[in-house]
Amino acid sequence: MSNLPQPRKLNNGREIPELGLGFWMTPESKSSDIAYNALKVGYRHFDSAQWYMNEKGVAKGILRWLKEDPRNNKRKDVFLTTKIKEPNQGYENTKRSLKESLEKIKGLGYFDLVLIHSPQTNKATRLETWKALQEAVEEGTVKSIGVSNYAVVHIQEILKWEGMTIKPVINQVEINPWLTRQEIVNFCHNNDIEVEAYSPLTRGKKLNDPTIVKIAKKYGKEPAQILIRWSLQKGFIVLPKTTHTERLQSNIDVFDFTISDEDIASMTHDDEYQVFCSWDPTTYRG
Repeated sequence: MSNLPQPRKLNNGREIPELGLGFWMTPESKSSDIAYNALKVGYRHFDSAQWYMNEKGVAKGILRWLKEDPRNNKRKDVFLTTKIKEPNQGYENTKRSLKESLEKIKGLGYFDLVLIHSPQTNKATRLETWKALQEAVEEGTVKSIGVSNYAVVHIQEILKWEGMTIKPVINQVEINPWLTRQEIVNFCHNNDIEVEAYSPLTRGKKLNDPTIVKIAKKYGKEPAQILIRWSLQKGFIVLPKTTHTERLQSNIDVFDFTISDEDIASMTHDDEYQVFCSWDPTTYRG
């Protein structure tokens, strides 16, 4: 068993590390050092967004690492994601805002993945956004495209659209043992779309859950590591987030053990629907 995240193959043949570092609510002033230090301990996957206002900082940290050892540290080994926020969606807005985002990561050359951040616009706007993203892939400024916070109905819009030339590679949604989203997960996997789990640590709300604490003690791990491992064993690409440098190491040290099927089952609450973020855009039907 490797002690570092392994690549997961996407439906377009490209690869993505199975564990990445989320940058939601990470201040621009901290994001550079966090990205750099994360690279030093083995992270190769970074999840930013236009809403997060830290694309430039994350890129700065990556560039620092690349310049430190150009012989061994290569751009192709780093996977960088951003997301198109709702006010920037639509064909022209997406083209403009993506150009602005690319300027912020100048020196890195391209985004490995760009997602539509949420479906909270309307069908025409969502499909116009997808058209612009498809063109970005053709131009080479973006390697892969996908969606975030999409319910099945929103994904079907793209798959049934006559203008679709590129299929989404990923749907990024909030997932944890108390929010398993079986309908979305099953649909995505049946359509060869990977599922990325954000907020896998429940924003800290379930780190003291008795079952999680008991399982963590059994395996000699921290509760956060158990939650991250749950996502991996469920087949998700997982995006833990921290602004504490000291926690970067522990959040990636999840590849030297396997949770038993019995313990995974005892952790999993398919009958619950606990949203730990302040919103759940998958419920939007506009």
